[in-house]
Amino acid sequence: MKLTKPQRLILFALGQFYNSLNQPLVQKPVQIRTSKIAFIEHLLHSKIISKQERALYKNLETLENKKFISYDNKMIVFTELGLKELEKISKEIQQFIDLEKYFQDEKPKGKLQTVMRN
Repeated sequence: MKLTKPQRLILFALGQFYNSLNQPLVQKPVQIRTSKIAFIEHLLHSKIISKQERALYKNLETLENKKFISYDNKMIVFTELGLKELEKISKEIQQFIDLEKYFQDEKPKGKLQTVMRN
């Protein structure tokens, strides 16, 4: 089941949202969950995702239909398949972040060519 780029983005956003909320509670027997409405409001408030509210609802519905997320008492829960996909997306993104960091930290050694442009 292939996910579209917006669906992958929303799945990743949900994962990051939960990571940021649950990070301080890692050693505690408590986990914070969110409802669909609260998550969408948070995404819209961020202004990072340019989707309309209805499109976000539709993408979450598609993620549910494809068995990447489910609902427990109206709270969004990752399924096993959803967690695997989230891990794949995170690894893919981490490669880009690692490359960016490498080229910021490491300056090229050896012969570089300088060219004057007119």
